[in-house]
Amino acid sequence: MSLYFASLNSGSNGNCYYVGNSHEAVLVDVGISCREVEKRLARLSLDIRKIKAIFISHEHSDHIKGVEVLSRKFKLPVYITGATLKHSGMFLQEDLRAHFSAYCPVTIGNLSVLAFPKLHDASDPHSFVVSGNGLNVGVFTDIGKACEHVITNFKQCHAVFLEANYDETMLEVGNYPFYLKKRIRSHVGHLSNDQALDLYLKHKPVFMTHVLLSHLSKENNNVELVHTLFKQRDSSSTIVVASRDSESEVYTIGGNLDHQQGVMPGSKTPKQTTLF
Repeated sequence: MSLYFASLNSGSNGNCYYVGNSHEAVLVDVGISCREVEKRLARLSLDIRKIKAIFISHEHSDHIKGVEVLSRKFKLPVYITGATLKHSGMFLQEDLRAHFSAYCPVTIGNLSVLAFPKLHDASDPHSFVVSGNGLNVGVFTDIGKACEHVITNFKQCHAVFLEANYDETMLEVGNYPFYLKKRIRSHVGHLSNDQALDLYLKHKPVFMTHVLLSHLSKENNNVELVHTLFKQRDSSSTIVVASRDSESEVYTIGGNLDHQQGVMPGSKTPKQTTLF
């Protein structure tokens, strides 16, 4: 059974990632409105009824903006730690609140979702690997430094959403105040293009086929720059830059060759993502 995955939005204006099989799916973070989630899933011919749960990485607004409405409207359980919920300010229906713990897999139908700690300036930040039929899709964003938890789980993934937030030079000469530049560069900030590339080149498993570069800064990064940086160093995986303004196409691991091109069985041909 194949796994399908797409970015519904990726950036400081909102993050939302879809991973599923033919029967069920999960969302990691919902930092865009419920209405936008519905619109973008529809454009990708992804059935929202297949989504069975939402997993929250941390409480920053660009990861939780649409959670309350989406959960309430579609009766979706929200998996979240107690500290994250407390600091989020969200009100979730009691019957739709669910808890996860690091390294305790959560079973959602034929999917398994594993949370692990990461370094970021939030109360209890985690990243996730979503698995099914021996295939693993990881969400590695909002990471200040690639700690051992990140490295260990990265090595298990067939596909990843990998943060490449900023270019060092663009951040240095840009207009951000010093305190914000310091925060972004810190061990609880974000991964730079070079840090993301270093993680990828040193720890990429031979079976990794897709990398969706994610959470790019609008002011301190450039789509062509980061895509070229990765492609020049390694062309063995499909490298895509996830947009901060729209959904990606649906990508696939497992299944036959046609499915590897990103089309779900029975779906319309998805919108194409420009590869620079």
